[in-house]
Amino acid sequence: MTAVVSCADLTVVRREASVLRDVHLRVAAGEWVSVVGPNGAGKTTLLHVLAGLIPIGKDARLTGTVRVAGLDPQAARRPQIAAAVALMPQRPTVPDGVSVTELITLGRTPHIPRFAMPSAADRQVVRDAIERLDLGGVAERPVTELSGGELQRVVLARALAQQPSVLILDEPTSALDVGHQQQVLELVDAMRDADGLTVIAAMHDLTLAGQYADRMVMLRDGRVVADGVPAEVLTVARIAEVYQARVEVVQRGGNIAVLPVRDGAR
Repeated sequence: MTAVVSCADLTVVRREASVLRDVHLRVAAGEWVSVVGPNGAGKTTLLHVLAGLIPIGKDARLTGTVRVAGLDPQAARRPQIAAAVALMPQRPTVPDGVSVTELITLGRTPHIPRFAMPSAADRQVVRDAIERLDLGGVAERPVTELSGGELQRVVLARALAQQPSVLILDEPTSALDVGHQQQVLELVDAMRDADGLTVIAAMHDLTLAGQYADRMVMLRDGRVVADGVPAEVLTVARIAEVYQARVEVVQRGGNIAVLPVRDGAR
C-alpha cells in the first residue's frame, strides 16, 4: 500500500524516560486508524510527533523516521504542515474575546497569503464547517462562553476548515453526549469517504474506536502490542492483559462492542 503516514523505528525520549519505543506504523490514504491503549501508553505523544509538535531539545529526543503527507513533520515549515495535517487536541486552548466564527476561520490560515484577508471561498468553507457541526446557534458567541461539548465541536470545525489531507484526533468525543458523538464521528467518516481524508484518532472508548476504524493500533508502555482490524485487536484476552479489565466482546451485524463485566454482579 502507498502510505500517506509512516513511522519506522520511532523512539521518543522525554526527560530520560522512553515515551515511545521502536514504533512502526503505516497508514494508507483514506484509511481510518484508531490508536488505543491505557493512560500513559504514548497515544498523545504519537499524535504530536505526526503533527510536528514535539519540541526537540535537551528535554526531548526523537530517533527514527517519520513522514506525513510526504513531509518530515519535525523539519518542515509550520505552514507546510498545517496545510496538510490538522490536529484536534484533547485539551484545546482558546484566546479570550474570540467568537466561534473567528476561531473556525483561523483554520484557513495556512491557505491565506501573508497579510491577506480571508476570501469569499475561505468564508464559505467556514460556513460549511459551522453548518456541518450544528454550530449555527452559537456562531457569534465568544468561545469562552461555550460548554465543553460545544467547544469540542468548534475545535473540530476549525480542524476541518483547514481542509487537510490528514486529520489527527485526540479523544474527539470525550466531552460530547452520545448523540453528538455519533454526529461528529459520522461527519468525519463521511468526509473521509468523500475527500479521501486520512484519519488517525486516539480514543479511550474501545467500542467507538472499533466501530469506526478500518484498523486499530494498540499501545502499551510506548510500544505497539497489536496492529490489525478491530476484531483481531479487541480480544478479551488482550484487553485483560493490556488494560487489566474484565470485558465481554460482542460482534453483531459487522459492529463490535466492548462491554465491562463486573465480578459477582447481581
